[in-house]
Amino acid sequence: MNTATRDRVDAHDAHDSQDEGVYVFVYGTLRAGEINDVSYAAERHGIEAPVYVGTTSLGGRLYDFGDYPGMVLDATACDGHSAGRVTGDVYRIATALVPVLDEIEAVYPGEAGLFVRDMREVACDGATYACIVYPVSESAVHALPQIADGDWVKYRRARDANAA
Repeated sequence: MNTATRDRVDAHDAHDSQDEGVYVFVYGTLRAGEINDVSYAAERHGIEAPVYVGTTSLGGRLYDFGDYPGMVLDATACDGHSAGRVTGDVYRIATALVPVLDEIEAVYPGEAGLFVRDMREVACDGATYACIVYPVSESAVHALPQIADGDWVKYRRARDANAA
């Protein structure tokens, strides 16, 4: 078994003796190399490094808020027949990282905010994972530009290159 396959199997099984962890689907600034990279967030807080499972997409629409994107989940997002797709990465993370991600996304118990923490089934590399995802509501994206191809990293790089 090659390393990439073993890592996917280990991430899927998530049999870590101290912390079985949870899965997260990241689509914006939490993606690798972005300003809030999930791996750097874990490192800054002395938390076990996230395990990359794979890149996939989830049913929804992506919007440009300027420095970050927001995803509106489609009602059909769970059945795979959504009109729009948002590209993101699935990671297995230590449960101790969830409050850090909540802080980055400004998700606080009992308080309404732009982002919410939700759970979605996400298919990736032949398996399905129950993932934390941080979407925004439909009402939050009124008059914002939609990111047509659903890939924040590709969109941001092109936008930044055009601005230079």
